[in-house]
Amino acid sequence: TAFRLTAGEPGTWSRKADSGRTLHCMFCPACGSRVWHASPGSGTLTLKGGSLDRPLDLGPAVHVWTSRKLSGVVIPEGATRFAEEPA
Repeated sequence: TAFRLTAGEPGTWSRKADSGRTLHCMFCPACGSRVWHASPGSGTLTLKGGSLDRPLDLGPAVHVWTSRKLSGVVIPEGATRFAEEPA
C-alpha cells in the first residue's frame, strides 16, 4: 500500500505463474525494463530493486526463486532465501 508510481504509465503483460495464478508484469514502455509484478488478490507487489531511483540496502530482502537465479547474482550470507515460491 505504500508503493507509489510518481511518473508515467507502465505497460502491462500477464502470464500464468508456476502456481497457476495470473501474474501481471508492469514494465517501462520506453526501455522495456520490468518495474514490478503483482498477482490479483494477493496483496503482494514484487518490486524490481534495479528500478528504484535511489539505491537501497537489499541485504534484508527475501530472495525467491533462487533455483533460477543467474550465476553472477550473489545472495548475501544469511539472507532469507527460497529455491522456489514459498508456501
